[in-house]
Amino acid sequence: MSEDFNLQEELLSLASDPSLYNIPNELDIPGFSESEIDSHLSSAIESVVSDPDSILHSAPATLDVFRSILKHADSPSVGGAVLVKTLDTITSSLNQHTAAVLAMSSFAQEDMDAPLVHKGPLEVWAFLLQWFVSAAERGAGRTAGESNVTKSKGKKKTTSASTGFVWADHLASVLVTMHKCLRLPTSRIWRTTSEREAFISCFVKPAYQLCEVESYLKSQEIRLGIYKVICLAVKFHSHAFGAQTSIMQNITYFEHLSEPMAELLAILEKEFDYAQLGEEVLRDVAGKTFAHNDAKGPRSFSKFLVRLAELSPRMVNKQMSLLLAHLESEAHPMRMALVEIIGLLITDISNSDEGDEEQKKKQIKRFFELLMERYLDLNSYVRSKVLTTIIKLCDLPTKFPKQRTQITDLTVRTLEDKTSSARRYSIQLLTRLLETHPFGALHGGTLNLEEWQERYDKIAEELAKVDTIEMEKARRDAGIDEEEQDEPEEQEPVESESTPRAKPKKPRISSADLAAVTQEVSTLDPALVTKLRLTKKYYSDTLRFINQLESAIPTLCQLLVSTTKSEVLEAMRFFRTAYEYNLVGAEGGIKTMLHLIWTKDNNSTGNVEEGTDGRGVRAVMVETYRSLYFDVVPDLAPKQQVNRIAKNMIERTYGATLAELTSLEELMRTMMLDNAVHGDVVNKLWQVYSTDQEIPKPQRQGAIIILGMLALARREVVTERVESLLKIGLGHFGMHDLVLARYTCIALQRLGGSAKKVKGSLADKTMRLPMDNPIFIKLQEMVENAPKSAQWFGMAEQAINTIYLLGEQPDSLCSDLIKNLTARVFDKPSSSTLPPTGDDVRDDATEAPSSPTRPSPRTPGALSRVSSTTDLKEDKAGSFELAQLVFVIGHVAMKHIVYLELVEREFKRRKDETAKQKAAAKPADKDSNDLDAVAGNAEDDIGDLVAGIREKELLYGDKSLLAVYGPMVASICASPKRYRSPVLRQAATLALTKLMCVSAQFCEQHLVLLFKILESSKDPVVRSNIVIALGDIAVCFGSMIDDNSERLYQGLADPDLVVKKNTLMVLTHLILNGMIKVKGQLGEMAKCLEDPDQRISDLAKLFFTQLSTKDNALYNNLQDVISHLSIGAHAVDEETFETTMRFIFTFIEKEKQAEAIVEKLCQRFRLATEERQWRDISFCLSLLPFKSERSVKKLIEGCVPIQYPCSLSISISSSRCSSYHLQLHHYFQNFCRASASQIFVSFHELIKIPIHRLPFYQDKLHEETVFRRFSEILAKARANKNSNKPETELKEFETILAEHQAKGLEEQALEADVLRKTKAAKKRAAKRVPASQGKENQRDKGRKTRKGRRKAMIESDEDEDEDEDSDE
Repeated sequence: MSEDFNLQEELLSLASDPSLYNIPNELDIPGFSESEIDSHLSSAIESVVSDPDSILHSAPATLDVFRSILKHADSPSVGGAVLVKTLDTITSSLNQHTAAVLAMSSFAQEDMDAPLVHKGPLEVWAFLLQWFVSAAERGAGRTAGESNVTKSKGKKKTTSASTGFVWADHLASVLVTMHKCLRLPTSRIWRTTSEREAFISCFVKPAYQLCEVESYLKSQEIRLGIYKVICLAVKFHSHAFGAQTSIMQNITYFEHLSEPMAELLAILEKEFDYAQLGEEVLRDVAGKTFAHNDAKGPRSFSKFLVRLAELSPRMVNKQMSLLLAHLESEAHPMRMALVEIIGLLITDISNSDEGDEEQKKKQIKRFFELLMERYLDLNSYVRSKVLTTIIKLCDLPTKFPKQRTQITDLTVRTLEDKTSSARRYSIQLLTRLLETHPFGALHGGTLNLEEWQERYDKIAEELAKVDTIEMEKARRDAGIDEEEQDEPEEQEPVESESTPRAKPKKPRISSADLAAVTQEVSTLDPALVTKLRLTKKYYSDTLRFINQLESAIPTLCQLLVSTTKSEVLEAMRFFRTAYEYNLVGAEGGIKTMLHLIWTKDNNSTGNVEEGTDGRGVRAVMVETYRSLYFDVVPDLAPKQQVNRIAKNMIERTYGATLAELTSLEELMRTMMLDNAVHGDVVNKLWQVYSTDQEIPKPQRQGAIIILGMLALARREVVTERVESLLKIGLGHFGMHDLVLARYTCIALQRLGGSAKKVKGSLADKTMRLPMDNPIFIKLQEMVENAPKSAQWFGMAEQAINTIYLLGEQPDSLCSDLIKNLTARVFDKPSSSTLPPTGDDVRDDATEAPSSPTRPSPRTPGALSRVSSTTDLKEDKAGSFELAQLVFVIGHVAMKHIVYLELVEREFKRRKDETAKQKAAAKPADKDSNDLDAVAGNAEDDIGDLVAGIREKELLYGDKSLLAVYGPMVASICASPKRYRSPVLRQAATLALTKLMCVSAQFCEQHLVLLFKILESSKDPVVRSNIVIALGDIAVCFGSMIDDNSERLYQGLADPDLVVKKNTLMVLTHLILNGMIKVKGQLGEMAKCLEDPDQRISDLAKLFFTQLSTKDNALYNNLQDVISHLSIGAHAVDEETFETTMRFIFTFIEKEKQAEAIVEKLCQRFRLATEERQWRDISFCLSLLPFKSERSVKKLIEGCVPIQYPCSLSISISSSRCSSYHLQLHHYFQNFCRASASQIFVSFHELIKIPIHRLPFYQDKLHEETVFRRFSEILAKARANKNSNKPETELKEFETILAEHQAKGLEEQALEADVLRKTKAAKKRAAKRVPASQGKENQRDKGRKTRKGRRKAMIESDEDEDEDEDSDE
């Protein structure tokens, strides 16, 4: 039997098809029952147990029983018990023979052939084991109703619930048996390589087969067992080449084996001391090439390389010179892998204590250079991988100071990367660089620029003294005396201009100070000098790092308002860290962060950002502010904690803008609603506000500002301290600090509550107070008796707001207020009804009044003409009092409109309640429709009544107080030469605009005056207020502004940025809300896209972005925008035109719109006569996508020639040729001989050739830019992947373009040639003019004059032609 069993042949037969495997005495396993199979198997096992060699020497039926069972292992009749018995027999027999051979090998026997007796059994049992593993993997042991294999996400598990056979449970013991077999001295048993490899393959092949099942590799015992099988075969049985091939195939075809194969090679190197296989595999990987569109291969090999570098960095480092070729691979996963490997190698080298330090530094330097080169990689994933790799390197004990500087520079640049992921990781890296900076050894970790600069200056001064001493010592040692130094000293003034310390050198070399110098030199410690120099270098590096971070802060502030959530969160984290490290610019970032309180968090997507615990931007922002300013810090007493929090709250108001105060108000309200503000902090704020001690004004102002903000959430904060508000804010302190009085009025407004009105609701929860309340008495006193100051207007505005918000009858109090102010203005002995003179009112105040509902522009240039407070006191004419009066009149009129609306709502509420009571009292069977009709009519009557009062009574009623002042305000505005006070004019203009919002009649009467002031006023504050007021008037009376909208657009060209910005904002609001119609003025809005001011440019971009969502608004006006910017008085330069159009055309996304635009632009292109228009229209055409077939066809149809009558004659290439034709005709008739005239006749005939067909583009394609644009369009159309792409038409279009360009160039050359010949003929004719003609000309002056004019005309035309030819 041993002679008949050949392992190699049996393996080949089994590998081809197990079902066709020939067994001489095969049992009919499918026809047997399980008990019959078990009986045959038991007899075979007994035979083997009694004689281990019986598998070869006994009857063939013994081996055939095992082979028959394995051949039909997947048969239902083969149960789990049979398989377990079979497997136990195979493994125990292999273990028995292996132990016997190992026992023989352990003794130094003289008979080297002794182990050969086990060769046959070992081959048979190894063959059966391989067969069993293969059968088990096919699903041996399953029942008829079970599926063969259960797969889930790459997992594979063979089970049999009925028999209890679970193949995975037996894998560990099978692998242990394989380990023992692979310990055999195969070279003593199998003398030929082929036999030995056949035996080893019985164990290695099943191991590779098991690797293919991902679920097995998740079990550490099985995974390590598989690794050990392969490692033993490689180490002791020359399986290296086979393993190398198998590993490469596994990585290529099985993605889940990438990391396991790396672990295998690492174990082979570390535990079996066999690194050669890993190096060979790395060489093979280094030699592979990947295409850019290959996804699976590069991803698998990149995982393999990274994992191997993690486990065996030194092995990878040896082959790094070959692997670096993949840094230039087209497949970005390989570049990413190399970047990560470089980071791992840097980590390994820096943590290693072995090797030459200099060599290690060089290697690290080289690796960092490679990383920094990848900052410019074309793929964003690679750039992001570079950043994440360096983030990990920042945690190493070694800080790499030289490389950190370069890394910081590159990372700051990456903040402007076009991809969000790269920007996010660059922010992370900057934060990590800041957290791990190496400059905390001497003075702690803070990085305040001023402190470090002061330290640097101090150490530099000390070193300068040391350098001076050393220089004197060197000169003295060289024997240089004073006389020899006289000559260089004469040249010293040149150096002293740039080096201030050059002057003290002269007295030091004198003999009088020689002893002192000697003493200083003797006491100079070299170690101290070295320390000073190192300290200076340390300070210099620190300053450079700080400046790098400070330079990144403006970009990071922009990223705080990014639309990408991850960027915003990382930027917030950076500023939080920077604030803790005391960076100067961090304060600005923290302020910018405050506006994120308005962000609407939406975490429903389930995407949790790293490190944010799934919180939104708003939640993180609130948490950041609380942790920085409002949370309790350790090691402080409770009283100190309260003082610290209150101080931080107050400091948030210092220097805050209106937008920052609004955002801070929302933050305070949010924190108060969340019970995040302790009562002791509120009490401390009241204590600061109410103290009688002299404290800085901003501190008291900040306290009341914060208290007013907190009262938005809980008005109890204010209701319990009203007396303090009246005593402090409206008392002595408020009288001397009108800003304090202003914010006190705002705090008083919180008494009425801050509940927002629900749309359509008639409920009014506002608290109203009687008019004899002390609050109103104090408010009236403040408005009437406050000192003259620029802050009075803001205080008066809020005081009137408070009166109308809290008072039951605010009109009565305001009427008294207006009367008292009128009496103060007109009842003074020095004041008269005559207007004040210009000298008296030239300068009255320092700031203009502002509108309560509008942002008030405050321009220093506009207010520089206003004098100081001393001039105010000497103002005898009372222009400031008059300005106060008109301001109050305007604001009372505006608030009275709002008050009338509240009265109307109250009437409606009462009517509604009465109707409900009547409906409840009446029987239920009554129809309620009549009641609804009556209630509706009543509401309409109330609305009409209130509208009538507003339109006719307020400004025109006989009993109306405001009616008296309307003409006066208009008169002041209409007389700029008579009323020259800037403050008066600003207040009067503001009052006029408010009065115009009251009545349509008053508005119509004075609208022309308002536009006249807008055009003629030199005060930007006046112009800005008028622009904002026009927006309000458009809301009230839209038709009036719609008819004069073109005058509103004039503000976009205003030289003042504030006026320009306000005009843009007003127009944006009106257009987007449909309050005015766009009538071709969008071109002026488009100009703002390229405005030098970034804020105006951003607002314009926001406008066009929103406009693009309004149906076809942008599409309908696109033609007007192109015309406006391309030609005419409003045209812009070509570069600006292209940039603007490139932005606007991004919103043309619909195919139908693109098709229509192509058609319209082609028509416009055909009629264009100027080269600038050709270039602009062709550029616009090149911006369209040309995705549809119809777009391409419409473009091609634009090239189809038009049929013209035969009698039509035209010029050859441009409109200039007709004028040339006439000029040449007159010239040749008057000056040229017959030969020269013949030239003209030929040219004349050439021009007059009748043309039957005129292509649209023939006379334009000679322009290089136009032809380039059409070539781009053709390339774009061909690049389209649409299956319906008109290839034939595109080829025809390309041919037409080429032909027309050639014709255009020929015609242009012909024109130049004709001009050249004309010029030459002219010169020849001028030389041959007869002398007699000169005499005749002298006699006939009139004729000479006419010919002189003709000649001058031709010369000027020729000069123009020469200039144009030179330009071309």
